[in-house]
Amino acid sequence: MPEPVTVTDYHTAGEPFRIVTEGFGEIPGATVPERREFARSSAEVDAVRQLLVNEPRGHADMYGGFVVPGNDDGADFGVLFWHKDGYSTACGHGTIALGTWAVETSRVAASADGDTEVVVDVPSGRVVARVTCSGGVVQRVAFRNIPSYVVTRAAKVMTRWGLVLADISFGGAFYASVQASSVGLAVTPENYADLIALGREVKWALNETPWARHPSDSRLDGIYGTLLYDDLGSSDDGGPHQRNVAIFADGEVDRSPCGSGTSARIALLADEGRLGPGQVLRHDSIVGTTFLGRVVEEVVAEGRAAVITEVEGSAYRTGTATFTLDPRDPLGTGFTLR
Repeated sequence: MPEPVTVTDYHTAGEPFRIVTEGFGEIPGATVPERREFARSSAEVDAVRQLLVNEPRGHADMYGGFVVPGNDDGADFGVLFWHKDGYSTACGHGTIALGTWAVETSRVAASADGDTEVVVDVPSGRVVARVTCSGGVVQRVAFRNIPSYVVTRAAKVMTRWGLVLADISFGGAFYASVQASSVGLAVTPENYADLIALGREVKWALNETPWARHPSDSRLDGIYGTLLYDDLGSSDDGGPHQRNVAIFADGEVDRSPCGSGTSARIALLADEGRLGPGQVLRHDSIVGTTFLGRVVEEVVAEGRAAVITEVEGSAYRTGTATFTLDPRDPLGTGFTLR
């Protein structure tokens, strides 16, 4: 039975992130990926995830993470990201929230004015959040991701809308990108139900293909989500302006422009020559919030051309809570309706 669990909630560009530092029991492992594997197999730990993500304490699109030790002394801490269907390998909006939280709670000492780096070990690798403060107040966070790269172009998927072409790229997790207009849709709240249905079809059709296999770590296998996007032309600096919605896990909807998904989009746009040195991707969400993305370095990763990306956004604390489970409660750790 889960003990009382105290959380601090943030939202990043509209997407929730529930931060948990204790109350989830022991999660052994020498590294964050090892701890993730333990959490996935532990009924005790997973009961806490279910308690926090399920209704009536959460909802089908809730997101959060357990703060754990990093892989070594080079990290400030590690995190196990979770959602209603399990544990993800990467989460950019969560990294932005964690950077904000680490500075606002003084877990990481920060200058009142200027930049502070918060180093976080996540299941896909080590990421660095640059937290910018002014007058002691966090203004914005830009996280530098692990290498992002293109996997394949124009993968064919048959859907109820007909044949869809998906570009697959990696940004800490594997994403399939589909232009919404190719099936007569646009990334707007009015199309919410259809976007979810299309995103799920594409994800599950590609999830078991060779394109969804990580070349060196099978723990990162699988298509995490579908990025349905609108091309809105160019921003003032000539960089692309796009709007997207990430349909991830099993039909969950990211309210933010999706941090790791933005990295995956940057890899594709850089490969197309649409995002060059000094240019910025303006990446809007389905609710009108924005991340800014850029390439900071070209590298080789997993034997192929890749880019180091930086994704910038802002997170805001929304509250704290202590959740409990009455042993008499017939609903137990809760339920979801989707």
